[in-house]
Amino acid sequence: MDETMKLIEMAHSGDKAARERLVMDNVGLVWSIVRRFTGRGCETEDLFQIGSIGLIKAIDKFDTSYDVRFSTYAVPMITGEIKRFLRDDGMIKVSRSIKELGFKVSAVRESLSGSLGREPTLEEISEALEVSKEEVAASLEAGCQVESLYAPSGSGEDNPLSLIDKVAEEKEENEMLLDRMVLGELLKSLEKKQREIIVRRYFYNQTQTQIAEILGISQVQVSRMERKILREMREKL
Repeated sequence: MDETMKLIEMAHSGDKAARERLVMDNVGLVWSIVRRFTGRGCETEDLFQIGSIGLIKAIDKFDTSYDVRFSTYAVPMITGEIKRFLRDDGMIKVSRSIKELGFKVSAVRESLSGSLGREPTLEEISEALEVSKEEVAASLEAGCQVESLYAPSGSGEDNPLSLIDKVAEEKEENEMLLDRMVLGELLKSLEKKQREIIVRRYFYNQTQTQIAEILGISQVQVSRMERKILREMREKL
């Protein structure tokens, strides 16, 4: 059993230190996901906090009997938490007053539809609420914009995608391609033994002990080399 799995089992047993260690070990994973959602009207620090909640949920819910790496399980949990936050908060930022008016407009609209037997006009809604027609129109437009972004598109699909999901998917594909190109260049810059350590560690999912046996060096040496290599790779980004 690798170290991550041991820490997860310890966390499930109530070990707070193990839980905190898992969170710290996966901070980079949370940030990598947060970067996909930048420029959407929310502070990155806020998104990081929300993503961290998703990470903690992943830690608490992960079953060590799963035949999958923890990071593979955590990514959709973190992503889902951020998407829910953006959806609930309204990705298009609307002022609180407009949001509140939107709720009132919806209620009055439904009430008038019942009493009139038809869809009420803007003027009728504005008179009922004692606000201008422009304010009613603005609240309706804001609500429609957010709804249309998350409304399912396509027909007859078991899991239809919303417009925002499609945009996010395309952006993620482009980012993944760019990440692979950058990673390829970074790997080329490494010495043969350095490259072998990184490839075996992160592509073949081998432990430091396994790599040490293959290379004929100690696990401590592998650990030191790995940290040094990763630090140098980060500096080149």
